Amino acid sequence: MRMRNKIIRHLSLVLALMMFAGVLAACNNGSGGSVQGSEEGASSTDKGEKVTLQFYMLGDAPKDLPIIESEINKLAEADLNVNVKFNYTSWTDWDQKYKLLLSSGQPIDLIFTADWTFYQSYAKKGAFLPLDELLPKAAPTLQSHVPDDMWNAVKINEKIYTVPSTWIEYVTEGIAYREDLREKYNLPKPESLETLEAYLEGIKANEPNMIPIADNNSNHTHGIRQLTSKLVNTAGQLPYGLDIMYDSPSTITSYWGSAQHLEDLKTYKRWMDKGFFPKNVLNVKDTSNSLLQNGKAAVVLSGENPNKFNADVIKVQSTHPDWKLGYFAYPNAKGFAQPVHPIHNGFAIPRSSKNPEKALAFYEKLVTDKRYNWLTEYGVEGKNFEVQDGYYKMVGDAQTNGFPREGMNGWAWRNPEFMLYDKTFDDVLVMFEELDKIKKPDIFTGFAEDWTPFQAEKAALEQVEKQYLYPLNVGLVADVKAGLNTFMEKAKQAGLEKIQAEYTKQWQEYLKSAGIQ
Repeated sequence: MRMRNKIIRHLSLVLALMMFAGVLAACNNGSGGSVQGSEEGASSTDKGEKVTLQFYMLGDAPKDLPIIESEINKLAEADLNVNVKFNYTSWTDWDQKYKLLLSSGQPIDLIFTADWTFYQSYAKKGAFLPLDELLPKAAPTLQSHVPDDMWNAVKINEKIYTVPSTWIEYVTEGIAYREDLREKYNLPKPESLETLEAYLEGIKANEPNMIPIADNNSNHTHGIRQLTSKLVNTAGQLPYGLDIMYDSPSTITSYWGSAQHLEDLKTYKRWMDKGFFPKNVLNVKDTSNSLLQNGKAAVVLSGENPNKFNADVIKVQSTHPDWKLGYFAYPNAKGFAQPVHPIHNGFAIPRSSKNPEKALAFYEKLVTDKRYNWLTEYGVEGKNFEVQDGYYKMVGDAQTNGFPREGMNGWAWRNPEFMLYDKTFDDVLVMFEELDKIKKPDIFTGFAEDWTPFQAEKAALEQVEKQYLYPLNVGLVADVKAGLNTFMEKAKQAGLEKIQAEYTKQWQEYLKSAGIQ
């Protein structure tokens, strides 16, 4: 994922949350844990009436999606008597769109879930159907494919609400940068705050038409926090400005408003003054990865895990073989790495689904049937990809190929038995081996935040963040200290202290119940 693309906290809509509560009340009308419509649904051996499944993914659809969809539907009609419509949110304001999808009540049969899409909280609120009784009936092969420990790891309140990916990876992030330019101008490797700034200065001096930092919506702050601290969350995201460190998780302090926060904001102001960000950084629509891939920017600081970095390498090699990319993993600065939690990539069946059994039976095909899996992960063999010496090889290049590797963002249905790697991925596997040497368990992702007690304050706080904190994060506020004071004043008016107190209470209860010191 992911993937993880990164949580961009835009405006939350109180209306959406109210709609969400109303939809749940309507859907959960005494049905308990049973699956609505299960008597009418088709099991894996009963094709039943032909239906069209609505399948929702995050991100942008690949060009050849209509071709892939057509090929998949030929298989699905014959095997299950279903058609599937693949829908995408785009990466622009995906978080609001995701929230509205789950609150609108529109029929959705399968939807992507992850820790960064708040799977835990949505599951706790009842957004998804429990799968415990449905799996043995509709998808017994899928049930046996996923190990028991993974099923247990994704349970919320003792129920399974998502199908986890079984491929073990590291999604800990790092700095991706133009290594060829580093070598050309004899710049330091960006492996600390100091060497990163020196690298950026070198890029600005020698490549004046290039943006040093690829960014939008101030995502770089997550990366810098990972580079300079030992946050419990490997994605470097701050829950309402709180600091929770891995080595002392029960000790919670406020980063927002602290001396460290002020120093970091002064750094970002200096970076803006030096021209590391474009003046319109808060309105940039291109993804950070695309800016790196097309040569418009030199560094990506957030969202760049080893798998995404490999995808960048593949695309750059196909279009600019004379370029080289480098990578520094944040765990090497922090001193520990956390393997991906099963919650990180999954698919759930929303309560609005009219065809839960067929949806799960289809998802079983995506994961466990090689025909479905290869079509949706790699495209049409001969048209989109070839297999050479056991490796994946793109046909054409990133510009001409309509379905690059994992072009559907199908991270959740990766099957280790079927996976094809580009030869460049050997480097990522070596990286995984190195991270294995410093691995520690993920103690954060199992936490299921319940924001019901402060949902109005949460929505108000997100508006304050966008209005007052984002400009500070990219150095657009002349007086940093005064700007921070204003942000803190507005945040407290929005209910920050109430939010932090309730979050702290829930977090400490989680630590106690999980036996984490």
